[in-house]
Amino acid sequence: MKRSIHPLWRLLRYGQKYGSIINQAIACSVLNKFFDLAPPVLIGWAVDILIEKERSFLGRLGITDVVLQLVILSFVSAIIWGLESLFEYAYARLWRNVAQSMQHDLRIDAYTHLQEMELAFFEERSTGELMSILSDDINQLERFLDGGANEILQVSTTVLLIGAVFIYLSPVIAVWSAIPIPFILWGSIKFQSFLAPLYADVREKVSALNSQLSNNLSGIVTIKAFTREDFEIDRITKESDRYRESNRRAIKYSAAFVPLIRILVFVGFITILFFGGLEVYGDRLSVGNYSVMVFLTQRLLWPLTRLGETLDHYQRAMASTVRVMNLLDTPIAVVSGDKPILPEQIRGEVSITNVSFQYKEGIPVLKNLSLHIPAGQTIGIVGATGSGKSTLVKLLLRLYEVPSGEITIDGISIRDFNLRNLRRCIGWVSQDIFLFHGTVLENIAYGRLSASREEIIASAKIAEAHDFILQLPHGYDTIVGERGQKLSGGQKQRIAIARAILRNPPILILDEATSALDNETELAIQNSLRKITNNRTTIAIAHRLSTIRHADCIYVMDQGEIVETGTHEELLAQNGIYRNLWDLQVGN
Repeated sequence: MKRSIHPLWRLLRYGQKYGSIINQAIACSVLNKFFDLAPPVLIGWAVDILIEKERSFLGRLGITDVVLQLVILSFVSAIIWGLESLFEYAYARLWRNVAQSMQHDLRIDAYTHLQEMELAFFEERSTGELMSILSDDINQLERFLDGGANEILQVSTTVLLIGAVFIYLSPVIAVWSAIPIPFILWGSIKFQSFLAPLYADVREKVSALNSQLSNNLSGIVTIKAFTREDFEIDRITKESDRYRESNRRAIKYSAAFVPLIRILVFVGFITILFFGGLEVYGDRLSVGNYSVMVFLTQRLLWPLTRLGETLDHYQRAMASTVRVMNLLDTPIAVVSGDKPILPEQIRGEVSITNVSFQYKEGIPVLKNLSLHIPAGQTIGIVGATGSGKSTLVKLLLRLYEVPSGEITIDGISIRDFNLRNLRRCIGWVSQDIFLFHGTVLENIAYGRLSASREEIIASAKIAEAHDFILQLPHGYDTIVGERGQKLSGGQKQRIAIARAILRNPPILILDEATSALDNETELAIQNSLRKITNNRTTIAIAHRLSTIRHADCIYVMDQGEIVETGTHEELLAQNGIYRNLWDLQVGN
């Protein structure tokens, strides 16, 4: 069984490219803590000067005047305070820049990887879950890197520096004062392992909540139409309660950390106070050094109480790291080929040979299907819902991988083509029209970003969209709303057709492209399509048979198989499925 890699190492491995700036940040954190720990030593020296006078630390160096000793001590203090402030500014800026850079790169890398995933990946996961990873989980990592990493470094530096000072001043007291530290560290590690699954559950609960919120906002029209506002409020309340209860369980235990650690801190402080006092009383330790040890004990032990908060951030970050890294490690099922191709190099001959496909095991959608589309011809595909028409198109676009059989374009397997090059050669008007939140112009230009305004308008005219666009409040600069919600179904379809026309691909796929149009507009578009499909391979999927009656060849599908083939007239003469569909639509 493969041993799983700890999320921290996965995060560090990802962060190797920030090595230089991280090393600078570490150095500044350590130096800041070094100078931050100096004031207790300075206080000890001040006490030593006032009590020992010429026998003080500076006095033994030959500076016997007490006033001069205090001046020198004040000057040194000013330098130390200045350096401590300088390095605090430096480490804060460096760690925040690291956090922001890693947050940015992680989000872009995760989104880029997500875009390369096959369609089946998205069908198995909710949009809210993926949004939670891209937004909330990556933000959680940023918060930890912003403060938690520095906190861990400074606590470690504090333990090492103060430990060294204690051993130098009084090895006996150093040993006594170190007794609570192993218990504090042991308790911290145990708490860490105990909290890990609790925070993993928190991440899952917030993902479920985000998923439901995203789903509801997308379906707000349906919610209002069926007056299910109260039902949805109740559902969101339940998901939010699950998230709150999951957080409460984690908080219940993480909040107990600091009070428990305080007890151990108190033991360490009393040890220094008592045994250090005995050493001073027995003239084995100076008053100044005793003051240094008392003050440093506070600086050593009290920061350890913040380990609870630091561990809280750490565990949240590690739970998020697992989710982000698991996404990045998810293998891409549809792997791009390495054969480059330009649209102008494609003739458009499509061959589908013995293709079988199923979404779920044991439920075939396509069964050993074969068909041939000569370059430049228009074919129609008809059949009942669920017969496999749209699936065939998605396989051609390699939105899914063909598990059995082969699809070729101009005699070359689509697996061999560079994936993006392949899709640039195909214009697709889906039955599920998606428009981005932006202007009409921007949505049409999505077909070819380099297109001029004149080319965009020309495409809109061919798609019979120009007239209604001019009637919109701001014409081509009108905002269509999220998913084009400000437009009617027919208007969205015409914009989608204009977008595909602007792309000018050698292969055009129309998947129920006129289903939401009125009869007059459909007739106008059919006349326009005869122009744009000329010398272009076109695959038209339609329920309305009038859309494809002039196709060079029509294929009738039933339960994943092609059962009839021919022109419109030939199929009518066969008196089969196509004839029945035609009679139903014309009212016979």
